[in-house]
Amino acid sequence: MPWKCFIARAAGLALCLAVAATPVPSLAQAVPAQTVVVENDRGGLLAERLREIARLRQSGARVEIRGRVCLSSCTMYLAVPDICVDPDVTFGFHGPSSYGRPLSPAHFENWSQIMASHYPETLRRWFLSVARYRTSGYYRVSGAQLISMGTPRC
Repeated sequence: MPWKCFIARAAGLALCLAVAATPVPSLAQAVPAQTVVVENDRGGLLAERLREIARLRQSGARVEIRGRVCLSSCTMYLAVPDICVDPDVTFGFHGPSSYGRPLSPAHFENWSQIMASHYPETLRRWFLSVARYRTSGYYRVSGAQLISMGTPRC
């Protein structure tokens, strides 16, 4: 309660208490979350993408995946709670590597699990059983296929 409430007169004190008891909307309610449009993203380093996704999740941003392609680490945006995809986007999935070079078995398993944790359950199972073993090129999945698996459509 502001210090001025303590020095208010009796009549003013009731008003001050009423104002102090009035709920204030949280910042998340008062400020609409930003919308981030991802277009034609060819991927990048996993560690950088993980930081970006954590920032988007924390901010409550909506992520819309549009354009022609969302390849490699771009697919990890599917972990953002407020996500939607355009049915015409082609998503490209492949397993982890170090700039195309194989990882040690332990690192391969670790990074595969991290990547998979960013996918809806059906996609996660497929990624872990099939797609992660491809480290050259991509398995292509359309936005329409992801929508049929439960990902919201933009």
